[in-house]
Amino acid sequence: MANHKSAIKRARQSEERRLRNRASKTQVKNVVKRVRLAVAGGAAAPKELDLAKSVIAKATKKGALHKRTAARKISRLSRLMNKKSA
Repeated sequence: MANHKSAIKRARQSEERRLRNRASKTQVKNVVKRVRLAVAGGAAAPKELDLAKSVIAKATKKGALHKRTAARKISRLSRLMNKKSA
């Protein structure tokens, strides 16, 4: 465990960020799953896709996801929706 005052603070900040990032990543996983289930169910769900894009963008903005990871997730979901609607 950290001994210096600054190291203790840094450890506390890191833990808070870890929990925040974990919550954000879980939210992304859940929204992606909802889009995939909607598409698999036979319904084109543009509202679900828009929500997913929003959640992914927020996670990226907060630093929980890398911007290229976010772009890849959005691209794959969009491609899946386009295939289903075509």
